[in-house]
Amino acid sequence: MKAAWTALATRLFDDIAALTRDPDAGITRECYADSENRAIHHLRQFAHNAGLTSYTDRAGNVVFQRPDDQGRPALWCGSHFDSVPQGGNYDGLAGIIAGLLCLKQLHDAHIELPYDVRVIGLRGEESPWFGKAYLGSRALSGGLTERDLALTKRGSDITLADSLSAVGADIEAIRRQEWLIAPQQFAGYLEVHIEQADSLEHHHQALGVVPGIRGNVRHNLVHCIGEDGHSGAVPREERHDAVFAVSELISVVDRRWREWVATGHDLVVTVGMLGTDAAHHSVSRIPGDVSFSLEMRSLHSATLEAFYEVVQQERYRIETERQVRFDFDKRIDTPPAAMHAPWVAQAQHIMQRHGLEGLLTPSGAGHDAAVFANAGIPSIMLFVRNQHGSHNPHEAMRMDDFIDATAVLYDMLQTLVQV
Repeated sequence: MKAAWTALATRLFDDIAALTRDPDAGITRECYADSENRAIHHLRQFAHNAGLTSYTDRAGNVVFQRPDDQGRPALWCGSHFDSVPQGGNYDGLAGIIAGLLCLKQLHDAHIELPYDVRVIGLRGEESPWFGKAYLGSRALSGGLTERDLALTKRGSDITLADSLSAVGADIEAIRRQEWLIAPQQFAGYLEVHIEQADSLEHHHQALGVVPGIRGNVRHNLVHCIGEDGHSGAVPREERHDAVFAVSELISVVDRRWREWVATGHDLVVTVGMLGTDAAHHSVSRIPGDVSFSLEMRSLHSATLEAFYEVVQQERYRIETERQVRFDFDKRIDTPPAAMHAPWVAQAQHIMQRHGLEGLLTPSGAGHDAAVFANAGIPSIMLFVRNQHGSHNPHEAMRMDDFIDATAVLYDMLQTLVQV
C-alpha cells in the first residue's frame, strides 16, 4: 500500500507543481483564480479516474466522496488548495492529497464503515489575497460578514463577493451567514499539514500531533503620522519624526514580549511590513509618515487581549512624547482553537503503533481546522516535518514522512468516531 501511495503522491505533487509554478519563484495558487482552478481540475480528474466522485459545494469548495456515499454524518478530511504568492507546493495540498489517497484505499478495499468519509478541498485559506484567512471554511460555516464580502483582492478592485460568485457559490446564503453544509453532517474534521516551522526537524521527528492552534490579533496597516522636515534644520525637541516613533514602539513591544515569554506566556509578535512613503522618503528628509503591520498570536485569548492593551498603552505614551499620531486600521481577530482532546490522545497512540513518538506540536500558524473546532466540530491535525519553513519557495517535505502521515490518517479515519 505504501509503495502505491508513494508513486501516486509523487506524481500528483509533481503534476500540480508544474501546473501552478510561478514564473519568478516557487508556487502561486491564487484563490478563486486560474492557478487554483488548474489544481482543482487536476485533482477532480484524478478522483474521477480512481472511481470517486466530486462536486462543488455552495461555498465554492470541492468535496470528494465514494460513489456509494450514503449521505450520513461523515468524517471529513482535507485542507486548502491555494498558496501564498511564490510559496511552496505542500502547504495545504498535502492534506488534500493525503485524504484522497485514504479515500481511494477505502473504496478499492471495499471497507464498510458506520459513517461516511469525505475529503474537502477548501479555497482561500491564505490571507495575502484578501487580507483575511479561512475564506472557504468561513463561507461554508456562516462566518463571513458583509464587510468581509466587500474586501478586495490584492492588487485589484475585485471583491470577495465577486470571486465567490464567479466559482458558483451561493452568495445570498453566504450573506445570510447560513451553514452551506448542515453542521450535523460533520462527525469530525481531520487535517494533515506540513509544519510551518522546524520544531519537528529539530526534534528528529517525522510527525507531530497538534493540541491547539494559536489565534491572532492583527492590524494589516498602521500609519504613524508625524511631520516632514529638513534633516539638518529641525532640532530634536521640535521634531515629529515618524520613523523614530515607530522604531521606539517596535523596540518596546519587543522588550515587553520577551518579558512575557520569560514569565510563561504563549505569545509571538510580528511586524511583517514596515516602510516610509516611497514617493517622499529621502536621506535628507525627516519622515512624516511610516506604515507597518502588527500581529500577535497566542494559544490563549486572555493573553492576546492583555498584551494588546500593553501595546496600546505604549502607543499613547509615544504619541504624547514624540508628538505623532498612530492610526490603526480595522482590528482583525481570529480566536485560538483547541483540538479534540480524546482524538489528540488517540492520534498519539496510533503514531506510536507506527513506531513514531507522537510529539505534541502546537500550531503557531492558523488553519481551517480552527474554524471547524471553534464551531464545535471535533477536530484534529497532524503535522509533517518541513526542512525549510513555509510560505517560501524552498519549503520541503520528505515523501516517506508524508506517507507515514497518510498511514496514520488512514487508521484514524477508521477508529476516531469510536472515542
